[in-house]
Formats: sequence, structure tokens, C-alpha cells
Amino acid sequence: MLTALDSIQIILVTIIDSLSAIVAVLNALSLNIGNVNISIYDAIRVLVLGVLLFWLGKITSQFGKKTIKKQTKLDLPTQEIFVKLFEVSLFVILSLLLLNIMGINLTTLAVFSGAVGVGIGLGLQSIASNFISGIIILLDRSITIGDYVELSSGETGFVREFKMRYTILETYDGKDILVPNETFISCLIVNWSHKDPKQRYRVDFSVAYDTDIRSLEILIKDAVAQHPKVLSGPEYSFAEQPDCEIAGFGDSGVNMFVEFWMEGIDDGKNRVGGDLLLTIFETLKAHNIEIPFPQREVKIIQKTQ
Repeated sequence: MLTALDSIQIILVTIIDSLSAIVAVLNALSLNIGNVNISIYDAIRVLVLGVLLFWLGKITSQFGKKTIKKQTKLDLPTQEIFVKLFEVSLFVILSLLLLNIMGINLTTLAVFSGAVGVGIGLGLQSIASNFISGIIILLDRSITIGDYVELSSGETGFVREFKMRYTILETYDGKDILVPNETFISCLIVNWSHKDPKQRYRVDFSVAYDTDIRSLEILIKDAVAQHPKVLSGPEYSFAEQPDCEIAGFGDSGVNMFVEFWMEGIDDGKNRVGGDLLLTIFETLKAHNIEIPFPQREVKIIQKTQ
């Protein structure tokens, strides 16, 4: 009587014999392209192993990124550099493994690498430039994750992620702008939060000519200083305190402005400028200070008979 172990051995032998027969049939079905003979078995083997390598590479990449991000001793730019180097190294290793699986002789490939490299360099010059630019950005730390930047073309946004070819900027309205890394090297970029998150802003308004300007300046500065986002108090320098000054003399009134400092950008959740305009309006109304509007004087000249 056959035991369970004998039954398993018989089944395995049968499966192996069947697979051997299937492999032989698939090897017999081949296609000749010039001097290259490609069998159905080789094509299926490369396809299956290629998909497996892609899946393993994706999992390894995600695991590597998470591991590097957990290294709290490294700052964000250094983490991004290690992530990019890890991605490039993983891509090279998987590419070499796939070429080996395809049966391509790497030694023979190295002979033609010079000519192929020139061709790829010419065809992929833009991609190579963006990749190298990304490395330079991470190394010189001119732009880091979380910076608020303004491009020379006018687009603004927060730097959210560095990719091999581009950088992702997130705008206040939720849009993602994909900026080629080369742009940050070759074009003028304004980094609003590179060294100091504090920014200075200005709000303009006008009052009538009969207003007591000196008293008005004190009222407006005190009102603006009450806003929780505006920097004010003895812990800040005189230059960082809210300031109200005359901007010029207009056609209908005196043009005034308020300068103030705040942490972050005056937009999105920090719409301080809009709040201060309302505060200034309410302060002027509370003290019966007239807000001017365009006026014209009309003189009627009567003709003498």
C-alpha cells in the first residue's frame, strides 16, 4: 500500500515530467529574427521574471524610502539625497538582472556601451540634465521640502517632493505643478522661506485730507498689532513691529500703508492681509475717519449780457 509520502512523490514526478514536456514544446516554437532565435519559452520566461523583478523592485523601493525617512538624525535634504541614490542604484541592479535573464552578454554589451552611451546621451539629454540638476539642488540645499518658491514664469507653491526628473510644487488651491529640475538651475527662483520663515507684507488704504495723520498712525499700528498672526511685542525688534506711514498724496485723499511681519505666507490659511483690511476699515469707522472717494468740482460760469 502506498503511503502519503509516496503519493506526494509520484505527484511531484508527474508534474515535473509534464512541465518538462511543456517546456520542450514551447522551446520548439520559435521565431527567427535575423541571426537571433527567440522561443516562446524564452519570451514567457523573460516576461514572468521581468514582472517579478518589477514587483520586487517596487516593494524594495518603498521599503527603502520608508527606512531612510525614519532616520531622524538626517535632515530632509540629506534624506532626499539618499532616497535618490537608492532609487538609481536599485534601477541599475534590476536592469542588469533583467539583461542577464534575457541572455544578453554583459561583456559584449560593454564593448558597444560607448557608442550606445553617446546615442542615449543625445536622445535623453534633457532627462539627464534634469536628473543631474536634481542632485545639485539637493547637495547645495538651495531648495528644501516645505519651501515656498516663486518661479520666473509667475507660478508659486510649496515644494512637496523631489523626483528624478521634476519637482512637485503644491499651490494653495490644491494643484500640483511639475517643474523640471533644470528650471531651478537655469532660471531665477524666489525662495520666500529659504533662510527665515518670517515675511514682511504691506496693506494700502486712504483717508481724507482733514484727518489727523499722526493720531491715525498710532490707531492703525495698535489695531494691526492685535492680530494674532502679526509679529508684535517687546520680544521683536523695532524693524519688525507694525508700521504705518504716508505713501503719497492722492487726488481725493492721503494714501497710507501699513507694513507688518508674520510667520509664513500671507495666503491660504494665513490670509492676514484680508483680515487687516477689515480691521483698518472698522477702526476708521469707529473713529469717524472719512474714507475718501473720487470727487470733482464743477463751476458754472454765467455769461454776462
